[in-house]
Amino acid sequence: MAGAGKRLQQLLQAKPYLITLGLAGILVIVSGLAAIGIGLGKVNEPQLEIIEASMAPAVPLKILIDIGGAVEKPGIYEFSSEARVNDALVAAGGLSGEADRDWVSQNLNLAGKLTDGVKIYIPFQDETNTNKDSPSLRKGESLNLNTASLAELDTLWGIGPATGQKIIDSRPYAKIEELLEKKIVKSNVYEAIKDKITVL
Repeated sequence: MAGAGKRLQQLLQAKPYLITLGLAGILVIVSGLAAIGIGLGKVNEPQLEIIEASMAPAVPLKILIDIGGAVEKPGIYEFSSEARVNDALVAAGGLSGEADRDWVSQNLNLAGKLTDGVKIYIPFQDETNTNKDSPSLRKGESLNLNTASLAELDTLWGIGPATGQKIIDSRPYAKIEELLEKKIVKSNVYEAIKDKITVL
């Protein structure tokens, strides 16, 4: 062992550049191992792809309303599905001079939502005056849910002042079945009065 060490020492003294080459080789090996370790240590993080949904703006539905009677411009008008009774009156030019404004304030819910195909009729003063003293229905006559006064609604079986006011506040109606759909009357009351009411 001593002889081998002595020979190595003599070799290094004769050729000192071998030390430099050895150190360079060790440095290359260490650098390579370090690079491999760093590469193995890396974790590829998944990339999140954010896809923005294309939200097309909702197109409001269109409805047709027939408004007549004591208004300035009676006729059929087109509205959005969010329109109210007051919008229909404005489109028709407002109430005419012959309109019964007391009837409108008592019986027409201006904030009520419009329904497609409904007719709104504003009575003239002389029409309501002749009916004020005789609210009862003639034989075979149907009561219009969209125009009947509170006194007229009160003549129906099972309809008192409170329910009659609910009917007025929920106007307009496109069909009589809305009394059930809007939970204004119970089924037994509806069955008793369905042949005596209309929306036309």
